[in-house]
Amino acid sequence: MIKSKKLSKFKELRHGFFNRKGGKSKGIYKSLNCGKGSFDNQKIININLKIACQKISDSYKRLILLNQIHSNKFHYLSEKDFDNKKKIVADAIITKERKIVIGVLTADCVPILIYDKKQKIISAIHAGWRGAYKGILRKVIKFLLKRGSESKNLIAAIGPCISQKNYEIKKDFKSRFLKQSKKNVIFFKRIKNKTYFSLNNYVYYQLKRLGLKKIDIIDKDTYNPNNNFFSARRSIHNKENDYGRNISIIMIN
Repeated sequence: MIKSKKLSKFKELRHGFFNRKGGKSKGIYKSLNCGKGSFDNQKIININLKIACQKISDSYKRLILLNQIHSNKFHYLSEKDFDNKKKIVADAIITKERKIVIGVLTADCVPILIYDKKQKIISAIHAGWRGAYKGILRKVIKFLLKRGSESKNLIAAIGPCISQKNYEIKKDFKSRFLKQSKKNVIFFKRIKNKTYFSLNNYVYYQLKRLGLKKIDIIDKDTYNPNNNFFSARRSIHNKENDYGRNISIIMIN
């Protein structure tokens, strides 16, 4: 489990970015696979989810995850949601509820955890290139500001994701981003006739443009097997038929 130095300063907060260590799954899912969307044994996944939650707290009431769809949709979690068994379809979750663990699952995409130290409100965001491109971060921050947050009080931690050197993209991908803004050219690098994209820097600069000044970047490449994270792209390159998911969670104690 990796922690953000900036988020760790707050005693009332519990959080963690997890790699694949410490769980019960076997084979290509070894060992802390938290992805219910994978083909892994669902009972074992539930055990892994409990292990992750217990790493940050032994007093959590419930873990809330999302049905992630690479969108710019977010969900504000209130008490009434706890009796509703319907799946939450979104790529970000926000709450003020205490002892409720919220989280996102990734396997190369960027997990972002945000805390408002004054309003005591937390958010967990899943940002692949599609969600980031569609403005998931802007929508979450604008919602928080409408609810009374001030950007100076927002602390963000950008978790482990695929590094630029392992994120090769095609020409139409770059064209899409340059059409959005010519300034996006800084997130691309050309090496030996191949183009590479920096997803975490794209996310970082979006947060900066939204007024956040306290931002942690946990610079761990999920593609690199030495870091022991699940990676969708690495699994594809290894011709595996599926892959596990890393979990990132946060809770107000």
